[in-house]
Amino acid sequence: MQKAPLVIAERIESVIDLFGKVASWLTLSIVLLIVINVILRYSMSLGSVWAQELEWHLLAAMILFGISFSLLRGDNVRVDLFYANYTPQKKYIVDLVSAILTIIIAVFFVKLSINYVGQSFSIGEKSPDPGGIPMRWLVKSLIPIGFSLLALQGFAEMLRVIMNRPDAGGKDHV
Repeated sequence: MQKAPLVIAERIESVIDLFGKVASWLTLSIVLLIVINVILRYSMSLGSVWAQELEWHLLAAMILFGISFSLLRGDNVRVDLFYANYTPQKKYIVDLVSAILTIIIAVFFVKLSINYVGQSFSIGEKSPDPGGIPMRWLVKSLIPIGFSLLALQGFAEMLRVIMNRPDAGGKDHV
């Protein structure tokens, strides 16, 4: 029964890993799009509002999908100067509080963004610029999706921290 939380964490992390791969491909897409836009702009004096807006939309997707992937890989920012010298019990507390705060903040952003996306959808929001991308609500819908992924990864982190809790003697459970 003790392994069930780790199985749940692994399943969540496999989903997060998939979105991380999507974010990686989006990064490549953004670079290629920017290169093409620059070449067209400076060699042929061709520019497109749609293509420039697409850069920002892809960047938003990359960031919102990449946040949870960054947490999964441990690429998030930490103050290791202090953390490295903590006892296993203090590290456990810091990690647990961090995971819980991640979940709370992510859920808060999901809750805030739902109405924001709903309003955008209900009015059929599109780019205010001529030639811009229609369906602006679509990119805005990435906000609750991205923060839901972050909450899921925070939950997986919390499960792992709890399952690896150090005992009173300072040894970790396996």
